[in-house]
Amino acid sequence: MANTKSALKRIKTSIKRNLRNRQVKSSVRTAVRKFQDNATVDSLRSAISALDKAVSKGVLHRNTAARKKSRLTLKLNALLGKQA
Repeated sequence: MANTKSALKRIKTSIKRNLRNRQVKSSVRTAVRKFQDNATVDSLRSAISALDKAVSKGVLHRNTAARKKSRLTLKLNALLGKQA
């Protein structure tokens, strides 16, 4: 257990951040899963939007989001018959 006031505060803030980060990651996973179930341009846009929001909040690294967006776009293009 924490012994100082500052350590107690750090515990409280880390719990709050953990909850927020979990919520954001969950929404990203849900958006990506919806895209995989129903691969449309609209579902791709919502998945990309969720990834960008997670990056802006500092939950995901920008390169991770870029990699995921690229893979999702490649998957949609393959389904639509476009060549990469």
